[in-house]
Amino acid sequence: MFQLGKTIVSEDIVEKDFVCNLSACKGICCVAGEAGAPLEESEIKRLKEVYPVIKPYLRKEGIAAVESQGVYIKTVNNDLETPLVNGAECAYVVFDDRGTASCAIEQAYNEGKVDWKKPISCHLYPVRVQEYTEFAAVNYHKWEICDDACALGKELKVPVYKFVKEALIRKFGEDWYMELEKVAEGLKK
Repeated sequence: MFQLGKTIVSEDIVEKDFVCNLSACKGICCVAGEAGAPLEESEIKRLKEVYPVIKPYLRKEGIAAVESQGVYIKTVNNDLETPLVNGAECAYVVFDDRGTASCAIEQAYNEGKVDWKKPISCHLYPVRVQEYTEFAAVNYHKWEICDDACALGKELKVPVYKFVKEALIRKFGEDWYMELEKVAEGLKK
């Protein structure tokens, strides 16, 4: 672990390799698990704003989940998450003709319909950020369903922090990321 400003960063994000391999995993991270995508308080307003625009992109099951549960849910631990369809996939997930999952919010973003890409937790994955009072912990999340992404990252020699560069800049800023790159270079030596 090392400290960057008000963050404590796991060396795994520098040392581990990762590149999403959608042809192998079919976007299972949007489907598997026991909970929706973690949301930040500030993202609730964004979800409410973009929902009318992204609604046409959603599957009928996703619309039903959002209409019955809301654009987000609050767990018993007061965590904020995206709603799920029947306790399974994220309500905002859509599938292509090959069964590959993707994010309806991101599709709308890619088409210029909204200016918000998707929840930061999704954009950062496989990096997870845990906010504490005085600092944030920045960790690599190892999940077996991403073994193909780890293999592809290793083959292409792309460390986690480079794979999620855009998301890390979105979360922590350009200066923070430049400091991370300096630390990464130092760790390689």
